[in-house]
Amino acid sequence: MPGRGIVAAGHQSTAEAAIEVLRAGGNAFDAMVAALFAASVAEPVLSSLGGGGFLLARTHKGQTGVLDFFVQTPRNRRPELELDFYPIIADFGTSQQEFHIGQAAIATPGMPRGLFAMHAALGSMPMRELVGPAIELATKGVRLNSLQSYIFSIVAPIYLASDSSRQLYESGTHPGSTLQEGELFRNPDYADFLDVLATEGVDLFYRGEVARQIAEDSIAGGGHIGMDDLSGYEVEDRTPLENKYRGARIWTNPPPSSGGILIALGLRLLESLDTHEWPDSKAGARLLLAEVMRQTGKARLDAHIDETTAHLDLRMLDPEYLQRYINEVRGRAQAMRGTTHISIMDGQGNIATSTVSNGEGCGHILKGTGVMLNNTLGEEDLNPHGFHRWASNQRMTSMMSPSICELSDGRIVAMGSGGSNRIRTALLQVITNLVDHGMDIEQAVLAPRIHLEGEKLSVEGGHDAHVIEALTSEFEDHVVWDERNLFFGGAHCVVHEPGGGLSGIGDPRRDGVAEKA
Repeated sequence: MPGRGIVAAGHQSTAEAAIEVLRAGGNAFDAMVAALFAASVAEPVLSSLGGGGFLLARTHKGQTGVLDFFVQTPRNRRPELELDFYPIIADFGTSQQEFHIGQAAIATPGMPRGLFAMHAALGSMPMRELVGPAIELATKGVRLNSLQSYIFSIVAPIYLASDSSRQLYESGTHPGSTLQEGELFRNPDYADFLDVLATEGVDLFYRGEVARQIAEDSIAGGGHIGMDDLSGYEVEDRTPLENKYRGARIWTNPPPSSGGILIALGLRLLESLDTHEWPDSKAGARLLLAEVMRQTGKARLDAHIDETTAHLDLRMLDPEYLQRYINEVRGRAQAMRGTTHISIMDGQGNIATSTVSNGEGCGHILKGTGVMLNNTLGEEDLNPHGFHRWASNQRMTSMMSPSICELSDGRIVAMGSGGSNRIRTALLQVITNLVDHGMDIEQAVLAPRIHLEGEKLSVEGGHDAHVIEALTSEFEDHVVWDERNLFFGGAHCVVHEPGGGLSGIGDPRRDGVAEKA
């Protein structure tokens, strides 16, 4: 691959941190570490050292693997009457959603351990140099763009929930509101914390002074996290889930996460149809895709009926299991979770694609660090059997699905998306746009999307009128958006072209950018 590399991310400052490292001679994994540290300043609701995520990595030698550094449930569950756990309402304008925050909403964070594991296994530059862009950004500040200001406004009750969070996130021009577009966000405590973390190492967070602060706050404040949760946390090396689809090969996030296996299920349902069974019209193709979404959603619920956890497993892809959903698709074929994503390729042929999340945040800032811990124990989607019923000391499930797709024409695409339950449908549509409709990466990402949740169909603006009419006629419960919207995910993608060139696109739905080094 000629050149130093390419980055697609959800914020200009996040991408610039990666570009700085690539230009300094770092590889894609060095750049990813720097970008994720920086994203916690530039995209503070979507990325935090208090959360977790996944890295899908392919080295220039062709080795592919997944680092799982998502959050872990605590080892011990306190009685409900002792818990700091309460609801807030997130206002999306067109709808509202309830989340729970407080100390009891915090699961054991994996992000710091994951970044240090990424660096140890795959990096080439000193950690002190990789935290440099984030330290500079946190010290000098970053001006809020319209998207980040909008995201803050949605979850304002969380980021104004405590004295510590208000000190960081309350607007200086609009008291009682979160930071506004154009205001400067600075986080000097985070800059100081990164400086110490790079010097002392990750045990500071999991065994040292910071770990003790987390545990003390939790025990005194009505949470579950103890020192043993932090000291016992480990990053998991996993084998990617590999799937073939109409001449393409896709590698994605495996169980215990849910997103990758549901994407694989959707692709297998589509591939089960002979080409003559595919509808000729755009409307028919959209209806078919909606039906596939319905069946993957149904499979997700069916798989959880008798389970004590929210995990899915590979039995969902067994032919016998698949057949019931294939039959359903054939019968119809004619008719802000807080996440962000970064994709990076370097000039040596390394590929790094990572999705991370802090939930929406717990409402408290960890003293002296500028870090808000996650609230994943307070997210209904991740607790399908009800709150306070999680199995102890296990990885939580997630829709996050960093993926690599090798197309039959020789293109290699690194992709992923934010967007909670919309992650799997966003990536499914990008893949089918590339494989089935012969689009280039820009067309595949920009094409209007649909999303089916239960029986409610969301239709993004940009579809032809007759397609919208067909979709809304089929689904009584529907909403049609006027234009592209962050609701439908943010698929930030980079591509290695057959001739060796690099290209990419940051999804404009989430202010994405793509930059070459």
